[in-house]
Amino acid sequence: MGDNVINGNGTNGTNGINGTNGTNNAAAEYDAGSIQVLEGLEAVRKRPGMYIGDTAGRGLHHLVYEVVDNAVDEAIGGFCDEITVTIHADESVSVRDNGRGIPTDPHPYNGRPTCEVVLTVLHAGGKFGGGAYKVSGGLHGVGVSVVNALSEWFEIAIARDGVERAQKFERGTPVTDLSPPSPAEWHGTYLHYMPDAEIFEEVKHSFDVLKSRLRELAFLNPGLRIFIEDKRTGEKKEYCFEGGIKAFVEYLDRGKTPIFPNPIVLSGARDDVAVDIGIQYNDTYMERVLSFANLIHTIEGGTHVSGFRTAMTRAVNEVARGGKLLKEKDDNLSGDDLKEGLTCVLSVKLGDPQFEGQTKTKLGNSEVRGIVDSFVYEGLLAWFEDNPEAIKPVVEKALRARQAREAAKKARELVRKGAMTGMGLPGKLADCSSRSPENTELYIVEGDSAGGSAKQGRDRSFQAILALRGKILNVEKARLDKMLGNNEIRTIIQALGCGIGSEFDSQKLRYHKIIIMTDADVDGAHISTLLLTFFYRHMPELISSGYLYLAQPPLYRVQRGKQSRYCYTEKELRSYVDGAGEAKVGVQRYKGLGEMNPGQLWETTMDPQNRVLKRIDIDDYVLADEYFDVLMGDKVEPRREFITSYAHEVKNLDV
Repeated sequence: MGDNVINGNGTNGTNGINGTNGTNNAAAEYDAGSIQVLEGLEAVRKRPGMYIGDTAGRGLHHLVYEVVDNAVDEAIGGFCDEITVTIHADESVSVRDNGRGIPTDPHPYNGRPTCEVVLTVLHAGGKFGGGAYKVSGGLHGVGVSVVNALSEWFEIAIARDGVERAQKFERGTPVTDLSPPSPAEWHGTYLHYMPDAEIFEEVKHSFDVLKSRLRELAFLNPGLRIFIEDKRTGEKKEYCFEGGIKAFVEYLDRGKTPIFPNPIVLSGARDDVAVDIGIQYNDTYMERVLSFANLIHTIEGGTHVSGFRTAMTRAVNEVARGGKLLKEKDDNLSGDDLKEGLTCVLSVKLGDPQFEGQTKTKLGNSEVRGIVDSFVYEGLLAWFEDNPEAIKPVVEKALRARQAREAAKKARELVRKGAMTGMGLPGKLADCSSRSPENTELYIVEGDSAGGSAKQGRDRSFQAILALRGKILNVEKARLDKMLGNNEIRTIIQALGCGIGSEFDSQKLRYHKIIIMTDADVDGAHISTLLLTFFYRHMPELISSGYLYLAQPPLYRVQRGKQSRYCYTEKELRSYVDGAGEAKVGVQRYKGLGEMNPGQLWETTMDPQNRVLKRIDIDDYVLADEYFDVLMGDKVEPRREFITSYAHEVKNLDV
């Protein structure tokens, strides 16, 4: 039967929207002639991952972003100032804007209504020729047509020139013609679709994921009002930020202590590329850089981020030298020295962005690197000249970070040597006999008791066991040198063999399944969270490559006569017990893995034929970053607010 794998917490979906220099190009024609057709709509349903990334939560939410793309394009052009997103009770989604409305007149490509062409022909859109949209994120023109193709049903209503027309589709195919015009008292486009359950693993939208992305868009488009409503729960949110990038940086740094009062904000354009950047330093050890190209969140960065980093390093060194904060004999500060405590939001807008793939996670335009470099470098020099008091705390923080980094380098060398020689592994790591990473897995467990059961119950040919002693360090509150001084963390790094941070090398990873297996109680949840924080901050590639999992041990063993059954949730237990009628049942609650004998642990939690694994996946990196910061950071109040907000969602409460 094989593993039953379900997705874990977290969410991505950062694709995006589009942007312009903010010009209201009212003279630009937006009619049938604006829409260019490049090719048909074949193969989207056959290979959806090529267009939306995957068919799990990430791809599901990507559909929403593709629809919102078009509405934001209208807003950027100055034709729309309100967007409403609704998750309906049946998990369908609708998006309404008050823009111009998609053209409905016959298209010269095939004589069909232009809106139908946009929805049924791949690469049909108003964003190729530069007429209707000067700057856009949806340049491939596949957005709404892909959403239509991957929906069980899709409805569109368009109000344009005082009349409304509508059309319906099923799995990408029109099932009605465009309706005759009727008088309309609104203007814009309304799209309503149901993701196809034949395509997606689960049709269940995350309100948190969607509101996180929509909040980003509101920050990046000052004055744009975005509403989101969840009809399943009745929850509503409204976002509108006049402060733009500055407000975004302040939001990201809420709950932290800035080292100078106001964020650095630089805005302008050079060589037809608009650049907006906000920079602040806080008292933490983590870096947070969010980059956008045409309002699309470029998770993997790209040339705009490279240009920013080069400019930041050059400018700070030049100002520090001029102010005698660096002595002549001192080496220049490096880009790594300047990362600690940095919060940055970088947004560029350009006419012909080159992204990697349809999901657009990295910007590739080579010319943007130099444009951002020169713009940010000159802007920072001018800003520090006007705010001379700000450079000293930046340099002092960078120098402390350098000292810690040099200490961490020595500690890393010890870890690396240990990984090469096996030093410290015997007694903690019970390795497997196979040396083929793609066929092996490592269970990380806590305590000697659970470790003993796991070692005895495992299949030694492909399952390795690493037993930790106690809780690992909370890396959210620790510099790298302190982290690498922690025995348990060093042991994990040695066992995996792939390094951390910038030195991470997936080719050296010794196991392609890393499974966190902890007790089903509060302490076990805490240990899981500490481990997830470590992997997210220092080995994020494990998550993005799909190598990190949570084991799902049973909560109960129910005995009914000679029959026994394991239950993994309270709901499953109640259902089974209620179905027993008058029969006498005995219920054993497992609070620790050590309470199971090796055979039971194998049968329930380690046997690939029976076990359930929860794969950890990040569908929204901004949201994930925020959660780790709140849950594992220094500030108590944000954590209290989080717990209060989400307490009602707790499924298994250990009391």
